[in-house]
Parts: sequence; C-alpha cells; structure tokens
Amino acid sequence: MAHINENRDALLGRIKRIAGQVGAVERALGGNANCTEVLHLVAAVRGAVNGLLDEIIVEHLEAHVARDGLSPEERQQGAEDLVTIIRRYSK
Repeated sequence: MAHINENRDALLGRIKRIAGQVGAVERALGGNANCTEVLHLVAAVRGAVNGLLDEIIVEHLEAHVARDGLSPEERQQGAEDLVTIIRRYSK
C-alpha cells in the first residue's frame, strides 16, 4: 500500500505517542494513581487509537475506493476490505 508508505513518518509518530500513553497507564497502575486518573489515561489511549484508525480508514477510502482510474472490481474489493475491518472493530 503506497499510501501508507507516503504517510509512514506521521503514522509512526502517532504510534510512538500511543506507546507513551500506554506506558503512562502502566506507570499509573503500578503507582498510587487513583481510578479517575487511570480512567482518563485509558480514555486518552482509546481516543488516540481511534484517531489513528480514522486516518488509515480515510487513506484507504481515498486510495482503494474513491481514486480515479480504479476498476469496478478494485473499488469493490477496497470497499469489502473496509467493511470487514469496520465489522471487526465494532465488535
């Protein structure tokens, strides 16, 4: 997927921030953090992961469904791939 490679640095930056947020959750659980602090940290991680997923979904749509020059079969496959991922995510 060339579109992922084009945006690799930005995506990796997001992943590193998410890893840092997960580390903060781990430190909070290992320390004396109260449940409210932990909940806020976990909510931040979830938001960051959702943001990453949203960005990749948009890139997928642009590259594999909406891009000019795609055959009907390529569009169909791109749409089917996305439906599979959305169904898996929404479970």
